[in-house]
Amino acid sequence: MLSPLAATLLVLRLPDVGVAGYWQLLELVESPQQLLSQPIQSWRSLLNPAAADMLARFNSDPEGSDVGKKLAAELAYIESQPGLHCLTYDNPFYPRLLREIPRPPPLLYVRGDPTCLSLPQLAIVGSRNPSGGGSENAERFAHYLAERGFAITSGLALGIDAAAHRGALRAGGKTIAVMGTGIDLIYPSRHRQLAQEIVDSGGALVSEFPLGTSSHASNFPQRNRIISGLSGGTLVVEAAVQSGSLITASYALQHDREVFAIPGSIHNPLARGCHQLIRQGATLVETAQDIVDQLAGLLSYKRQEVKSARAAQPELFTEPAVGDEGPQLGEDERYLLQALGYDPLPVDLLAERTGLEVGNLSAQLIGLEIKGLIQQVGACYQRL
Repeated sequence: MLSPLAATLLVLRLPDVGVAGYWQLLELVESPQQLLSQPIQSWRSLLNPAAADMLARFNSDPEGSDVGKKLAAELAYIESQPGLHCLTYDNPFYPRLLREIPRPPPLLYVRGDPTCLSLPQLAIVGSRNPSGGGSENAERFAHYLAERGFAITSGLALGIDAAAHRGALRAGGKTIAVMGTGIDLIYPSRHRQLAQEIVDSGGALVSEFPLGTSSHASNFPQRNRIISGLSGGTLVVEAAVQSGSLITASYALQHDREVFAIPGSIHNPLARGCHQLIRQGATLVETAQDIVDQLAGLLSYKRQEVKSARAAQPELFTEPAVGDEGPQLGEDERYLLQALGYDPLPVDLLAERTGLEVGNLSAQLIGLEIKGLIQQVGACYQRL
């Protein structure tokens, strides 16, 4: 008889089964092993024709069938990788909070320490193209929360995700990256070093996708439900109205977990998603201590009582159209606008954020002011 891991892998690799199909099957049989022990006639009634045929070929020739070869290769890879763990749903290391969501991943690939998945966690998510202030908020909140015992969970993406991971690492805390690819592929590739630092620091990389799965847009909403499911709460730092971060927040509400949002300038399009969440009942936070106060029970491994998800549908907003015509900006000017964000900042903080020499920075500011993109407010500059 196949091991629980091998049986789970085999069922998940059958055509058109997937996570939803797996749990539908488990409503009819007690375990994957029990399914595989059924006679061929039973498979025909439980599975679609392609899956039943594939399973029949495996049953008659486990080592020679196509699915048998793929299963053997996957198991060999898992066995050969130090620090790689595969957690089936009944594994004692499978995180308790994740078990509570509808149709949780039947199998988790974990590179790093699997025990950290059961730590009290706070998810931090947001834009892949945040303002300078948004990145700073994500890193500082993550640093503060990690110092106080929370593991920081995010998606290893550019922008807010990366800032959150780095903030936790800088604090000497644990951080967990949930991936939208197979565990053997790092996306984006520029985050390979960050991924290694996460593992080396005692954190973990997590994926439910088969080995070799590359990045597809459809993978990321599926990944987002795991980010929410692992965490006692989700903090949205900066997000447009139509943003994957709001999908994570929506899952958090469905999972009866807390949702937090940092408000921003009314002129910042990346604050609109946060403002929408606040209107729908998310907790407005101004400091990381606000989150610690509300989720303190998690640090004692107690269940946190949370409000039920609101039934109201999210409001629909349309991003303002951006015309083709406009001031032509140089590379330094575009970089400076990104760093400035939408709140007034003094020149010394802008110099710290951008690394630009003060003379060059002043020249760029004057140019942007002449083009009508910023204005001086006292000793600060503000984006228009």
